[in-house]
Amino acid sequence: MIGNRRIVLGVSGGIAAYKAAELCSRLVQAGAIVDVILTAGALRFIQPATFNALTHRPVATDPWQPWTESAAGHIALAHNAAAIVIAPATAHTLARLALGLADDALGLVCLASQAPLVLAPAMEANMWRHPATQAHVATLIARGARVVGPEQGRLASGLSGEGRLASPEAIVDALQSALVHNASLAGRIIVVTAGGTHEPIDPVRFIGNRSSGRMGFAVAAAAARRGAAVRLVAGPTQLATPAGVERVDVETAREMLAATQTAVADADALVMAAAVADFRPEVELTRKIKKRPGDEELDLRFIRNPDILATIDRPGLIKIGFAAETDDLIENAERKLRDKHLAMIVANDAVATIGSDASQATLIRAGAAPVALPPLPKDVVAERIIDQLAALLPPRDAAP
Repeated sequence: MIGNRRIVLGVSGGIAAYKAAELCSRLVQAGAIVDVILTAGALRFIQPATFNALTHRPVATDPWQPWTESAAGHIALAHNAAAIVIAPATAHTLARLALGLADDALGLVCLASQAPLVLAPAMEANMWRHPATQAHVATLIARGARVVGPEQGRLASGLSGEGRLASPEAIVDALQSALVHNASLAGRIIVVTAGGTHEPIDPVRFIGNRSSGRMGFAVAAAAARRGAAVRLVAGPTQLATPAGVERVDVETAREMLAATQTAVADADALVMAAAVADFRPEVELTRKIKKRPGDEELDLRFIRNPDILATIDRPGLIKIGFAAETDDLIENAERKLRDKHLAMIVANDAVATIGSDASQATLIRAGAAPVALPPLPKDVVAERIIDQLAALLPPRDAAP
């Protein structure tokens, strides 16, 4: 389960930091791609060169390190991670994570990631038992973090008590468990469409919309993190391809239909997040339209584009659609759910959602009460959608 997975290993500033080198070595030997982040405190106990030699990869220490085309700082680390392990996790680090502080590289990555979080605390026994530390741990567990240890034993002070870093074996076991739990789509093929379409008027003009593609790309990334083989059919966008995702770029609605039909041939599910143009110009002019003296109007005739979700209706294919509406949101979404034979539809306000980084979505399934989500970042909404998709899929031995 660890082999070929991207694991972020965070090391914070305790005497047990030296033990993180052995953990890192075990992860590398298991085939993991390990990205190490050292906090300022960790640098007082162990140096980046140790982990660079073990991983043959750069070690992150500075949140202000310039981004490059191939390395987008904490965003790339956060989005590409299959899991994040912090060992040792000091009382200070636990408090910062619980509060959502993000003024160092480790905090930034944890706050920007939807990957499972495994924490291995290590500190003096009284620090571990302090109500503040226990409250922070409880908060992190409630958010889904897995905590392994601390163990009983001799501490750096010479005293004996609960506070020793868990063994590498125990931490690896907790990581394996987190990855298995997060692999609910392993062995599945999921097709996702994203972005708007451009319908050409002439060689330099087109009809389009304000869709950024962020929602579809977030869904594709979330499905890939759950172990699915993801095929992303993307309209024009500047977004980077999520890790582990196969991408096909298209421009028009007809191109998107053709690419999606090919992609779903052996797929388990289709998540249609793209904002496809309903109409296109009847004629695509081969020469640029010129503005001439006296011209006050431009007449264009439009014809219907194919309805991709309605056209693709393969038996056994789970279909999830989106409804971006300006009025009668739930009524219109429920009509689309029925008419297009969808398993679920994601309804949201078109004005507030399209082109935005956040969404206030309502998840509607046939025969179930709508689930209204609060305003959330699209990455978080994507995780909720994938939770629902995992529940909708039949058992693997019954999958198409």
